[in-house]
Order: sequence, then structure tokens, then C-alpha cells
Amino acid sequence: MDKRIILAGLGVFAAFMGGCGTEQAQPVEPFDGAQGRPVCLPDTQVGAVVASAEDVLGRMNFTIDKADAKGGYVRTLPLTGAQAFEFWRKDNVGQFNTSEANLQTVRRTVEINVGEKNGQVCADCTATVERMSLPEREAVSTTHASALFTRSAPSLQRLELNPEQREGMTWIGLGRDSRLEAEILRQLRARL
Repeated sequence: MDKRIILAGLGVFAAFMGGCGTEQAQPVEPFDGAQGRPVCLPDTQVGAVVASAEDVLGRMNFTIDKADAKGGYVRTLPLTGAQAFEFWRKDNVGQFNTSEANLQTVRRTVEINVGEKNGQVCADCTATVERMSLPEREAVSTTHASALFTRSAPSLQRLELNPEQREGMTWIGLGRDSRLEAEILRQLRARL
């Protein structure tokens, strides 16, 4: 096959999946909760904000790991990013994050801290992103390419790691997901 056709096809695919990542560089609309600013909610209690935060995170398919209504703290278990066919999931915010979750195995963990500040209850959100990294293995032949990271059959792929791969598997921190943080705080403010 002609190299130009292959390159053109890859270019169309990249444009379809989010282009060159320009969306990530665009600023998020400024509002309370964007870019690390907490959302302050007058006339509410810390326990009510924690309960609403649990509900918002549950609707986004996060599983609560720890919730402390008195201490004003909610933490989730890591959630693997939604794939394109999982249209019901709401944990990828923005086209860049959706494309990234389709091309790599990423997971997100959310922490919400709630406390009183100047007579108001304020909620702050931190969403951290990690990418899976597997140890590289040498491809011996094209017929055995499916066995590089799994023992599955070529027709049905599953990620089944052998003990050697499991030892070498790590999660690399990619920083914070400010779009997800802003969306969680927006939904929290809308519920209260």
C-alpha cells in the first residue's frame, strides 16, 4: 500500500480523535471552581455538601473510597477513563481527555475538601490523572504480537498480565485534570 495513503488515513484519524491537542491549551471558562478556586456556598452545612459531593461523584461512576461528613472530606477510588463507546459515562470532560482515554489507559482519582471560610462553606476539588505504563517486551514475530502484553487469543484481546509484567507495571502521574475539577464543582454548586 502506498505510504501516502497510510499517512493520509492516519492524519484523518488524528483529526477525528481530537486534532493536535489544541483544546487542552484553550483556557477553561472562568467561574468559581475553575483552575483550583474553591466554590463557596452560603446557607449550607458541611455534611450536606459532603453528601451532595458523594452523589455527584456517584453519578459520574466514581466509587467512594472514604467520606467523612464531619471532617468535610471525600476521596474516590481510581476510575479508569471511559472509552468512546461508553457514552453513558461522564468522567472524561473535553475532547482532549476523551481522546487520551481512548488512546491510553488512564485513571482519575478525585478528592473533595469541604470547610468553613468567612462564614460560608467552601468546597475544593482535586482530580489527579495517572497513565498505565507496562514494561516493554521484544516482538519476536508479527504472529506473536498479540502475546506481547496478554495471553489472550488474537481474535479476543484481554489484558491479562503475567507476574513479570505485573511487577513492572506502574502508574505515571500526569498532574491534575482541571476540566474535571471544574465540572465536579459546577455540578456540586448546581445541586446545592
